[in-house]
Amino acid sequence: MAGVVATIAATTVAVVTLLVARTVVTPPRRRPEDTRILSVDGAGDLVTLSSNVDSRLPGEYSLFFADGSGHARVGDIVAQTPDAVIRRLLGVDRGDLARARRGRFSGWFYTGPADLGFPFEDVDIETELGPAPAWVVPAEAPTTRWVIEVHGRAVRREETLRAVPVFRAAGFTALLVSYRNDGDAPSSLDGRYGLGDTEWHDVAAAIRFAVDHGATDVVLMGWSMGGATVLQTVTRSDLAGVVRGIVLDSPVIDWVTALRFQGGLLGLPNPIRSGVIALLGMKWAGRLTGQHEPIDLPRLDFVRRSAELHVPILLMHSDDDGFIPATASLALAAARPDIVTYERFTVAGHTKLWNFDRDRWNAAIRHWLATAPLSAD
Repeated sequence: MAGVVATIAATTVAVVTLLVARTVVTPPRRRPEDTRILSVDGAGDLVTLSSNVDSRLPGEYSLFFADGSGHARVGDIVAQTPDAVIRRLLGVDRGDLARARRGRFSGWFYTGPADLGFPFEDVDIETELGPAPAWVVPAEAPTTRWVIEVHGRAVRREETLRAVPVFRAAGFTALLVSYRNDGDAPSSLDGRYGLGDTEWHDVAAAIRFAVDHGATDVVLMGWSMGGATVLQTVTRSDLAGVVRGIVLDSPVIDWVTALRFQGGLLGLPNPIRSGVIALLGMKWAGRLTGQHEPIDLPRLDFVRRSAELHVPILLMHSDDDGFIPATASLALAAARPDIVTYERFTVAGHTKLWNFDRDRWNAAIRHWLATAPLSAD
């Protein structure tokens, strides 16, 4: 009997490990709607939501509903109880919020470049997998300074629209990119995330596009997994010489740290967490996870590789980030105080720093752009 129990336990561990590993690298087909929409007042000025970490966070956010087909924008908290939060309803862009029962918060806020009120252009960037759609928002005056903005895992380039105004005011043309497997750009052959280990090729193609259109000085900005992708780009692309600086918002600096943290949130025991990390890096495991190539997790660790970074970095992270812990960001800042400017938030969540305190976020970027040594000299 003991042998049977041991076999069942070992099988259970193996199955759970595989399922989690596949989840890490598989783009989700839908996002969970974890906030109940309790009511919308008759005037359409207020919305009452169930109380959770997102709905209690001050600031302005997107509220997606109806499986993502509906979109509203919510603002300040008006009142709250232990079970419910009443927020100002800033507008409904699409869908019938009054009929919706569940939704999810997002830091996107803007639904497209037209929301910003600036001229923009739809372009295609030629990547090794085919044309990847992007938006170009030109600076007010001709410039050779570009910012390339890279979104995070399981979202799209709309996430990056928040950074356009502050960069444009500083004289930058903004290029907002898509990358493989994000739902806009072409899929890779395996349809799996590389956690930055493959996506950087598409960002390198974006740098080529910018250079071909007159860019001589490029700043790369990445959110979450986009941060990991940006760091791979600046250390692996033969076009990295035009990159003058990096801005990171809630970035993945070390995937092992991030994956262990996320496993802890799921209540997974250490053997399963370690097994997931091992599977992602094993070539033979691709038959199980669907990956064509293993992910080189040590190559994605920029605490260990901090000496390889040579351009100024503005790094913004919140201590309460419930998805990517700030520990690796803090470690990178401590390892490279000569190039890293660290903007430490305490109550802003994951990739919602702009939403929580727009003025502070913009001021941090504006000051860094004005004072960091971003020239080629």
